[in-house]
Amino acid sequence: MNLDLGEINKCARCGACRSVCPVFEEMGWESFNTRGRILLMKGLMDGQRPDSDILDSLNTCTTCGICTDGCPAGVNPPQLIESARKQLVSLGVMTGEQEGLSRNIFASGNTFGDPADRRAWLVDRIPVLEKADYVYFVGCMNSYRYQETAANTFRLLSRFGATLLPSEQCCGSPLLRTGFDAGRFMNANVEQIKRVGAHTIITGCAGCYTTLRKSYPADFRVMSVPEFLAEHISELELKPLDLTVTYHDPCHLGRHNQIYEQPRTVIEAICSLKEMKANRRNARCCGGGGGVRAGYRDLSLRMAKRRLADVPEGADCIVTCCPLCIRNLNDAGGRAIDLVDLVTRALEPSL
Repeated sequence: MNLDLGEINKCARCGACRSVCPVFEEMGWESFNTRGRILLMKGLMDGQRPDSDILDSLNTCTTCGICTDGCPAGVNPPQLIESARKQLVSLGVMTGEQEGLSRNIFASGNTFGDPADRRAWLVDRIPVLEKADYVYFVGCMNSYRYQETAANTFRLLSRFGATLLPSEQCCGSPLLRTGFDAGRFMNANVEQIKRVGAHTIITGCAGCYTTLRKSYPADFRVMSVPEFLAEHISELELKPLDLTVTYHDPCHLGRHNQIYEQPRTVIEAICSLKEMKANRRNARCCGGGGGVRAGYRDLSLRMAKRRLADVPEGADCIVTCCPLCIRNLNDAGGRAIDLVDLVTRALEPSL
């Protein structure tokens, strides 16, 4: 395998990652933390055969980045993990779950393999402009699983002249995280953005945000919904709600992109905010990212349950800005809602 040996050798084997890795916390084996995975990658470079145990080790990383944030040697393990997955996939070495996820996306343009209309949620007769400065990039989760959130988001963003892509495709994040080429979908989305003439793409999904911002051409501005709402907070007539909520920092908004204060600004304009025990750069991963929910559901839900233990007493619900976090936290027994749905409650009946 042709991995970055220089980056691998930067690892000082200090074990700082062991104290924060959410997977190691559940599994307890050295091969299920960053240090162990880096040693396995070095072994692959030296000719070790990638058996099922190695695949499980590499594919249980959620790519949450908490190890990167605290690494004294400056290693970026999620980048290494994604590179290793990509090289193994190029050799035809992958898990059945990886293959199934990619098959769904390549067959249907969405992570679920769902043949239904991606815009089935669009029932309000909100005008969809052919040309606009802003595009709302919906994402697979909101298009197919959280359609009310998609509708609420578009209703809100359409106030500012936002439109939709004519035929949005998966952003490519699930493919990139699990080792596959997403060029086909990225190119299709970029062509549509150009045809619409938009200079800003707004997305309510943390995974879409990282992918659009870091893997797409830098020809347009990418904003998350909380950034956009915080920027336009003075233009929204928000009524206070008698609620106390806590906020869960999605890994791909927080640690990967340092978006911490904007969602809190919006929440505090509406209701009371009580912080989770671990928040901002120290926030625990929900356990769903990096293909882990798709491939290792039980492990994913165990991590989500551990995250729920951080919820403070007196919080009516968890607010977050990632549909995958919402799905995983709710499946683990929590009560999580999207920031947009909270804003919608504070805007009614004006919407």
